[in-house]
Amino acid sequence: MQLDEAKRRFIEGWGTLGSAWGVSRTMAQVHALLLVSPGALSTEDIMEQLQISRGNVNLNVRALMDWGIVRKELRPGERREFFSGEKDIHRVATLILQERRKRELQPIMRVLGEISEVEPSATATPEETAAFTQMIGSIQSFANFADRAASTLIKADENWFLSTFMKLMRPGP
Repeated sequence: MQLDEAKRRFIEGWGTLGSAWGVSRTMAQVHALLLVSPGALSTEDIMEQLQISRGNVNLNVRALMDWGIVRKELRPGERREFFSGEKDIHRVATLILQERRKRELQPIMRVLGEISEVEPSATATPEETAAFTQMIGSIQSFANFADRAASTLIKADENWFLSTFMKLMRPGP
């Protein structure tokens, strides 16, 4: 397979993966392009290679910057903006996990905390109240477990043992 074809297939596949994870396909494709590009790309480069509009590039690059997995690079004497993707895939995974925890897990944990103590209502039977409370408690326990696991993985680089373990678990070059 030629490099151009492999690159195109990777970008399409990463876009499909992004869609499955709740990220726009185009955002994931912009990220994939920046991942496999050896150097920083301009807005125009991204537009041309992905055949998308300037507005679409700008919107998605800004979102990727918010996630911390893309950064802007300035070049002396150049008016155009250039963007590069984080190349350390372990770091990318950690940043994505951190952002998903903040955007998805922590909000539901707040809601679960607020509704975990309920009083029976006039229209609910004691069995309905007990079933609701039990289910919310189970979901809350799982969410707490997931939060602790995510926190441990995010902080792995700060902890020598976990950091060393994670490096050992990475596949070779």
